[in-house]
Amino acid sequence: MVSGKTKKRSLSLKNVDLIKSRTTGVPIQIETVEAEYYPGTAGYMFSPRLPGKFPGVVMIHEWWGVNDNIKKMAQQLANESYVVLVADLFNGKAASNPDEAKKLVSKINSTEAVQNLRAGVSYLRDNHRVNPSKIGTIGWCFGGGQSLRLALSGEQLAAIVIFYGELETDSQKLSAMKVPVLGIFGDQDGMIPVERVRSFESLLKQLGVRVEIHLYLGVGHAFANPSSRAYAPREAVDAWQKTLAFFASTLKQ
Repeated sequence: MVSGKTKKRSLSLKNVDLIKSRTTGVPIQIETVEAEYYPGTAGYMFSPRLPGKFPGVVMIHEWWGVNDNIKKMAQQLANESYVVLVADLFNGKAASNPDEAKKLVSKINSTEAVQNLRAGVSYLRDNHRVNPSKIGTIGWCFGGGQSLRLALSGEQLAAIVIFYGELETDSQKLSAMKVPVLGIFGDQDGMIPVERVRSFESLLKQLGVRVEIHLYLGVGHAFANPSSRAYAPREAVDAWQKTLAFFASTLKQ
């Protein structure tokens, strides 16, 4: 699906503020705790203070690491009645500039990263407040690619969301995909070309995998990150609403 083009940008706005302005009803109370879900690694778990069981979501950070933006997005998702675990693939480290971010990403061992995220899924699955059959993932940029890698590892998930993350277009490798996919991209993304997005979409459809691709016109990489020069507030909010609708149809049904 191709979404309409808008040229208006505002770096002073934040996703969480825009999302709140479109939320109806009274926000629920959210419990936030540190969670050592993987040996030597602590993430953050956000849970609605309501009775019952909820779907679980592992949220995967960008190459900046676990920062305030990711935590606030996790809180917003928890407010939609999900238990959200913010995973940490950088073991407590965070970057403040691209050079630092590149160094953190360069030190990632892909096998260990998958093990880390699988531990996050298991941590949620073992939580008495989580429906163990309704666990998904969401990631932005670096985290979007990791969201896909986890699904291709054979982990039993109910849904994954990829925000402009690295894609796989090898049909043999994609044959391991059994999970519904939502992909969010911009047509001006120099890192994830439109052709690769369309190839990814086509291959998954051939494999019979449920896939929803939303390609926003006139926006580039990291358009949903309020600290990015490419930030596009209207598209970012629309993408978030599509994410909530996708999770509702896959994790709440």
